[in-house]
Amino acid sequence: MSNKLRISLIAVAVMMSSSAMSALPQGYPADYQKIVDAATKEGKVVVYSTTDTKDAGPLIQGFEATYPGIKVEYNDMNSTELYNRYISEQAAGGTSGDVVWSSSMDTALKLATDYAQEYKSPEQGQLPKWAVWKDKAYGTTYEPVVFIYNKRLIPAGDVPDSHAALAKLISSQTEKFNKKVTTYDIEKSGLGFMLSVQDFKADPNYFKTLADVAKGGLAVQSSTGTMMERVSSGENLIGFNILGSYAEARAKTDPSLGISYPKDYTLVLSRVSFISQESKNSNAAKLWLDYVLSEKGQSILANQADIPSIRNDIEGKNDIDGMTKMLGKALKPIPVDETLLEYLQQKKRLDYIKQWRAAAQK
Repeated sequence: MSNKLRISLIAVAVMMSSSAMSALPQGYPADYQKIVDAATKEGKVVVYSTTDTKDAGPLIQGFEATYPGIKVEYNDMNSTELYNRYISEQAAGGTSGDVVWSSSMDTALKLATDYAQEYKSPEQGQLPKWAVWKDKAYGTTYEPVVFIYNKRLIPAGDVPDSHAALAKLISSQTEKFNKKVTTYDIEKSGLGFMLSVQDFKADPNYFKTLADVAKGGLAVQSSTGTMMERVSSGENLIGFNILGSYAEARAKTDPSLGISYPKDYTLVLSRVSFISQESKNSNAAKLWLDYVLSEKGQSILANQADIPSIRNDIEGKNDIDGMTKMLGKALKPIPVDETLLEYLQQKKRLDYIKQWRAAAQK
């Protein structure tokens, strides 16, 4: 090989190396390139998620464009299905998700306590302290929980702006709202159970409020999409404990769907993500988690998927800063910590469901 050719090849190699290094996000450690190289060799990351594939699509495309040698194998499930599948796969010792990303914060944290790999993301400093648990589990979004209603069938003056107002509206018009109020089935939906428990913790009068809301009879469901569809069509008139991110996305193209943010308190959900201890593609999993938490990834979630960002430096209003300006002290973020696990103890969970049933069936 001639000296000229050797020098040219070295120059190309240096340029490629510099290009790869310059592509790393600002502030990342210098040895992060080793993770990128190892992840490229792995070639894929397997994600188990409750986020709809349609909503996650722009994020997946952005990740694969940033790391063209790595494919995202994305598995979209409901929260209960994800939990059961992951548990059974871990017990069997077979292949499973490299990353879990779930809206059911309590069951996700329960999985993380047993199966999460410790990993301190370079993006951690941009997150609220309540959103990080032991460098293992990360809150990734900032999603208010809302009421939805049919704008054609609920007069503007009747739209409730608090949990008490919702209960008063329904209990005073039981015939109109007979079987027309929808929410999660807390026995079938892990997310629904978790939100109900958080309501109970936030409202000393929760079960009385629930009993009043249920006076017309509840139509319970296991998915947000079903509830929005039924309210939009008029089959149901109003729904509560709905993820605001999904409602806002649908309302952009659905003139029948109205949204109300409760002013007494607005629960804020943060989808929990962690990397599996036994991940087969652990380096790619680190890249994925960091990308989801990064300014670029969070901007995609906020501005393309209509899922509010856990950061406060995202362009537009769909981040913590924008939500705080809109709702202020009413916001009640659900922390990613051990308090989530309290009602997952079997006896406590069954007792709670029994109490919920008694109030919801009045």
